[in-house]
Amino acid sequence: MNAMNLLPLQVTGLVTLAVVAAAVWIGAGDGAGRGALRRAVLLADRGITGLASVAACAALAIATFAGFWQVVARFATETPSIWSEALVRTSLIWMAFLGLGVALRTGALVSIDVAHRYTRGAVRATIEAAALACSLSLMGVLFWFGWVMAERVVFQEMAGLEVSMAWGYAAIPVGAVFAMVGALGHFLDRRSDDLEMAV
Repeated sequence: MNAMNLLPLQVTGLVTLAVVAAAVWIGAGDGAGRGALRRAVLLADRGITGLASVAACAALAIATFAGFWQVVARFATETPSIWSEALVRTSLIWMAFLGLGVALRTGALVSIDVAHRYTRGAVRATIEAAALACSLSLMGVLFWFGWVMAERVVFQEMAGLEVSMAWGYAAIPVGAVFAMVGALGHFLDRRSDDLEMAV
C-alpha cells in the first residue's frame, strides 16, 4: 500500500480519535462548560439531522414523480422520457445517503443493542465509544474517497440529464458528513431505548 492510499486512513484515524475523545469528555461531565457544549452540539445536530431528513424526503418525492412520469410517458403517450430514469437513480442515491445520517441519529441501523442492554458503567461506555469510532471512521473514508470520485467525474455528463456526474457522486461525501453528525448526536443523546424489549 503506497503512501497516497495510507494518507486518508491516517487522517481519518487521527480525526476519529480526536472526535471520540472530545465526545467522551463532553458526555462524561456535568460541569457548566461541558453541559453548554453538549447542548450546543445537540442543537446543531437537531438542525442538521432535520435538514437531512427533509432533503431525503424531497429526494424520494422527486424519484417518485420521475418514476411516475416515466410510466406515463412510456405507456400513455408512447414517447419514453430520456431524463426520468437517470433522475430516479440519482434521487434514490441522494435519498439513501442523506437518510443514512437520520438512521444513525435514531440508532436504527444494525447496532450492538444486546451488548449495550446487558452492560453497565465503563464497559457500556467503552462499547458506545467503540461504536462511535467505527461509524466515524467509515464515514470519514466515505467522505474522503467520495470527494475524490466526485472530483474525477466533474467533466463527465449524466446521460439524459446533461449535468455533471459529480452531482451524483457528491451524495457520498455530503451524506457522510450528515452521518457523522448523526452518529455524534446519537452518542451524546441515545434515542433507541424503545428497543429495550426487543430481545
